Amino acid sequence: MTSLATRHSPLATSRTITVAGIQTSYGEDMQANIKKTIDFVREAAAKGAQVILPSELFQGPYFCVSQEEHWFAQAYEWREHPCVTALAPVARELGVAIPVSIFEKDGPQYYNSLVMLDADGEALGVYRKSHIPDGPGYQEKYYFRPGDTGFKVWKTRFGKVGVGICWDQWFPEAARAMMLMGADVL
Repeated sequence: MTSLATRHSPLATSRTITVAGIQTSYGEDMQANIKKTIDFVREAAAKGAQVILPSELFQGPYFCVSQEEHWFAQAYEWREHPCVTALAPVARELGVAIPVSIFEKDGPQYYNSLVMLDADGEALGVYRKSHIPDGPGYQEKYYFRPGDTGFKVWKTRFGKVGVGICWDQWFPEAARAMMLMGADVL
């Protein structure tokens, strides 16, 4: 399911950014999840979305409900992550920006990360989730380190986009920092 929102930037009143969010269920087959996401990206682009946000960690089901070592095999280096390499040509083909949520492996470290793809398919960089929850149903500290990238704002074809990941939303410094960096939309 996708939904569209239009955001008028207060800094540039003539700019409009149309954003779509994808929220759906996913199974354990990463390739099937990627295909499902690509189908939703195409649907959102056909409806006029310029920035299309897939679900967090759409490569599989939300696995952080318990501590199971086998999930670490699903982490990849961000430049080579199957979700990134599959969605980059789709971003280029459709001319849309896509923030791609991934389970990232960086040497011996693991992160809940996001790679920003611009409308030409170029990966603009990675953001690693800063705030990691730990509690019943959210065993994320078992899987992820706190991010080391700082908050990020990327200049895309459509405007400056800042993206926090899930738990980051509960900490006002995330939004404040990205707005101070010139984000048109979060």
